[in-house]
Amino acid sequence: MADSPLAGFVVVDLSTGIAGGYCTKLLSDGGAEVIKVETPEGDPVRRWSASGASIAPGEDGALFSFLAGGKRSVVADPAEAGDVALVNDLLASADAVVWSPGSPLADDPTLLPAALHAAHPHLIVAAITAFGLDGPWSGRPATEFTLQAWSGGIVGLGRGAPDRAPVYVGGQVGDYLSGSYASAAILASRMRVLGGAGGELIDLSMLESHVMGLTYYPVTYFEMLGRPWRDARKLTVPGIARVKDGLVDVGCGTAQQWFDLCAMTGHEDWIDEGAPLTITEQANEKSGELYAWMAERTGDEVRDLATAFRIPNAPVASPDTVESLEHFAARGSFVTHPAGFRQPAAPYRIAGVELRPPSLAPRLGEHTDRYRNAPRSPRHAGTAADRLPLSGIRVVDLTTFWAGPSCTHLMALLGAEVIHVESTRRFDGTRMIAGVPVTEGQWWEKQPIFAALNTTKKDVTLDLGTERGRELLHRLIATADVVAENFTPRVLDHLGLDYSAVQQIRPDVVMLRMPGFGLDGPWRDNPAFAYVIEAAAGISWLTGYPDRNPYEPYSLGDPNAGLHALNAVLLALEHRRRTGQGALVEAAMVDAALSIAAEQVIEYSAYGAVLERAGNRGPIASPQNLYRTAEIDEFGRDDSWVAIAVASDAQWQALCDALGNPAWAADPELATETGRRARADVIDEHLSAWCRERSSDEIVGTLWHAGVPVAKVMQPHRQPELEQLTAREFFEVLGHPVNPSARFTTMPFRLSRGPRPVHRSPAPLLGQHNRELLAELGLSADDIASLEAAGVIGTVPALG
Repeated sequence: MADSPLAGFVVVDLSTGIAGGYCTKLLSDGGAEVIKVETPEGDPVRRWSASGASIAPGEDGALFSFLAGGKRSVVADPAEAGDVALVNDLLASADAVVWSPGSPLADDPTLLPAALHAAHPHLIVAAITAFGLDGPWSGRPATEFTLQAWSGGIVGLGRGAPDRAPVYVGGQVGDYLSGSYASAAILASRMRVLGGAGGELIDLSMLESHVMGLTYYPVTYFEMLGRPWRDARKLTVPGIARVKDGLVDVGCGTAQQWFDLCAMTGHEDWIDEGAPLTITEQANEKSGELYAWMAERTGDEVRDLATAFRIPNAPVASPDTVESLEHFAARGSFVTHPAGFRQPAAPYRIAGVELRPPSLAPRLGEHTDRYRNAPRSPRHAGTAADRLPLSGIRVVDLTTFWAGPSCTHLMALLGAEVIHVESTRRFDGTRMIAGVPVTEGQWWEKQPIFAALNTTKKDVTLDLGTERGRELLHRLIATADVVAENFTPRVLDHLGLDYSAVQQIRPDVVMLRMPGFGLDGPWRDNPAFAYVIEAAAGISWLTGYPDRNPYEPYSLGDPNAGLHALNAVLLALEHRRRTGQGALVEAAMVDAALSIAAEQVIEYSAYGAVLERAGNRGPIASPQNLYRTAEIDEFGRDDSWVAIAVASDAQWQALCDALGNPAWAADPELATETGRRARADVIDEHLSAWCRERSSDEIVGTLWHAGVPVAKVMQPHRQPELEQLTAREFFEVLGHPVNPSARFTTMPFRLSRGPRPVHRSPAPLLGQHNRELLAELGLSADDIASLEAAGVIGTVPALG
């Protein structure tokens, strides 16, 4: 892979599990040489199947083959001094190491992250842990399930119906998010190293990754507006609904989409622009009639109408149907792995850049002798003064809502100069979605989602409907390293700003395009919000109860897309550094979603298994469920819960001991996972009774200190109450010229070389930097005044 962006970049993988495996897969796909160092027993993922499929001794499971394709395997026994020395020799000549706890090798004192950072100052050391390397919760047990509970992601945006327990997002999405964040952090840190700096320690918290991916800035929202986003679980209507021939997802993310849905179903009489109810409340009132209307039609009929009305929609994919969907077939969204199963193609496409195709995974220890005997050239740490990783990169940011801005926001926090382009007629959609009335002064500056997604950016307003506005945008692009947008493809086509046009302005530009469904295929022009992306990719399929329609996660599709887009842009910038050539990056939201739902199609094509939603049960732990506590919640409801997940036989014994070894738990069949799964209902009955008599604090205090993964099911706006997040300074307080001070999330990883603080300025006011940026382009004060008078620029929305 000599033409790949990461050719020559050597990564030692000391991790086990999906998060580290996915991180190093993304790096390997970019051309890095990844040396997976394992104990003689191998990574447990080699023997993993979510469906419980039998994997023959000496064979590898399909998921491992997906994650480890193209990597090298070296076996090292931590009990052998020579093997530990071999690992240190590999590290001395590597560029980065990815570490996670839990294996005898990774837990060797000389191979802990701080020790690695001290012994090899040139190395980028990325540590992936449940809660971070320090803080009061460091080292405590956790699973995907309990991390979702602690993050607020189980309650999320009010997902699910109030007559049952809230439900987690199915699959292992947090592991993939954490792996994606770790990869992006490594690539960003590498830019700092290429600038002459030494290595650093990246401390990634999976809890914080869950916060970023499964909740929607709830703390900033609560502190700015004095109310939570949702105070109860409500079904999104119509959301995922049954039609004559299956399930479809039709959603209303804006008031206009609700009005269009009313018109589409023949109910213009429901349209009330002055209604005191939110669109969610209005839709819930009409749910019976909407569901009845949809049940009388086929999926194609409903989706064709919704598309005509510009309402987000998608089929609800399942493991056995997702490949057959017309859009994915047309785009070649799935490919065959050399081991014979099917998998998603790469989560992004970079024109002119070679990404590694699906490749065989190494056999355990296949390359040990090669690396034991190979000559090595030790790396040396740079001595240049620290600068922010993306310092010197200018981004023209045409993105809106969540997916695109989340990508450019991370770039800003990592040091890029990000110029957010809006207009007074078409400003960022997040300036309107929080329900601040337009009768309130400067309402457009008081929207918490915009405030949270755009800190440290600059803002310019240009009316791109005018020739002068377009001409100024062209001049701004000429100064940019990256141009980012996330409209449907037809919008930029209409503006004449496709890649070839932008390349004429700046030949070496990296252009990031983030359409929901991609730049081609039959769905290319369909509007795409998170929920329809999640449905189309199969994430929704695993979320909810088996006897009901799936629930929409309603959050994951956007930040996951932004995160994968960031990885792609960093690869493209490295390609430019090496070759002097720019690149078109196509980071479709749905491709990123397919990648983190890969296990579904892999299990189906490898083993014929259709993974199913199971409420709050799952394949990682048994028992695993939510249990109601004795408390009344802050809204006056009997709706307080804890999450418990027993992921090993040792944790089961710890649970029994913590409960006082009750007679019911002495059944010898419960000593094994197989036995516990067979009697899950019985276990749940007893655990429910025990929890119902206790507070969440008492339950957590009893079980967690005994070594059992457990968590409160947090309301997301209560995240600052978690002492771990406070200890790690995950939130920073920012002032604002219009709004009161509030807390803002930072990033789910800490870089030992900074930035600290992470936020350098609050979100910009509309058009705040017009004069600064236009003067930089050579415009005089009179020129700028003329533009204001003509409405080409401005600082106040032009409504109507």
